[in-house]
Amino acid sequence: MRHFGHIAPEVRQRLFHREPCEFTAGSPARLLAAALGATLYSPATRPRLAEDIVKQTGRGVVSMVLCLEDSIGDADVLAGEENLVRQFAELAAFGERAPGADLPLLFIRVRAPEQIPDLVRRLGATVRLLSGFVLPKFTEERGMPFLEALTIAEAAAGRRLFAMPVLESPELLYRESRVETLEGIFRAVDKYRERVLALRLGVTDFCSSYGLRRAPDMTAYDVQVVASVIADVVNMLGRADGTGFTVTGPVWEYFRVQERMFKPQLRRSPFLEGQAEELREALIEHSMDGLLREITLDQANGLLGKTCIHPSHVLPVHALSVVSHEEFSDAQDILRPELLGGGVLRSAYTNKMNEVKPHRAWAERTLLRAEVFGVANEDIGFVELLAAGIPG
Repeated sequence: MRHFGHIAPEVRQRLFHREPCEFTAGSPARLLAAALGATLYSPATRPRLAEDIVKQTGRGVVSMVLCLEDSIGDADVLAGEENLVRQFAELAAFGERAPGADLPLLFIRVRAPEQIPDLVRRLGATVRLLSGFVLPKFTEERGMPFLEALTIAEAAAGRRLFAMPVLESPELLYRESRVETLEGIFRAVDKYRERVLALRLGVTDFCSSYGLRRAPDMTAYDVQVVASVIADVVNMLGRADGTGFTVTGPVWEYFRVQERMFKPQLRRSPFLEGQAEELREALIEHSMDGLLREITLDQANGLLGKTCIHPSHVLPVHALSVVSHEEFSDAQDILRPELLGGGVLRSAYTNKMNEVKPHRAWAERTLLRAEVFGVANEDIGFVELLAAGIPG
């Protein structure tokens, strides 16, 4: 699979200076963590879940979480587990009918540690379609049993299974217990580092602790009590010194925007021919502006990828994750072998100074993002990428 792999090769060639790379569920963890992109959540109880997964793959989704936790009622858990077993069997049958067809990276969000080995056992041979588990309300005390259960399940499955802990507990939110909680989380995920693909932020739970809910024109960073948690999580768990982990952006709750609202504008031409400003205005008018600002702020604050609960969020996340030609040029210059000793140089775009040592970690992260999301051509921006990504 690859990002923007659902669009025609000739269109990708026009859009990209360097196209996104191909990857599989067996690719190195560092690459997969960067490639998660917009991770689409779906309740595990959906009766046509397998069909939905195949459909979303054709619309550019590369990672999905099938949820047995907050998205379904307590009374529906057993039915959700049974449905997952059936739907994985259907996905396996689809793979046999369409050899070589891509499926996204699939994760199951569980409620209790014992669900992990139980589901692996019940999935049987179809566990080969599973990439791992999402672990809710993760702290050191609650999280270690999940990670131990994953180790047992991985041995039983005979394949690599990743964990994605969700950081959403009140202990992490409350100031008096935050540092201690973060230190405990680090001990747990560091011990199982090879199995932890990414850390996910549960901002909705943070807001609920104070009876808050951000409006569609506000980002998580406008809610100060939430922004402070994000900052501390990145500070202690997202460092670029080799000790950190990929931390993904929080969920965007609003989905009033439907593709049909602005699709006619997008389809006037592959590169819009002067319609870009109209489209931007349409996006803002239909309340996507908050989402776009939050994605941008996620990236500025060291987060990569985003939890999504609606398909209309996927393409904006991916389009804004593509590396610009200017960013790519700067990163390549900073990492030139002859500059290992440091120094300062003017950017090729002649609009900034690149300091080799201070900007090195940024450049390395940028080239990793460029590998999985691609590098846009000089005249290509977010609007053109979004336009090309919407199915015809």
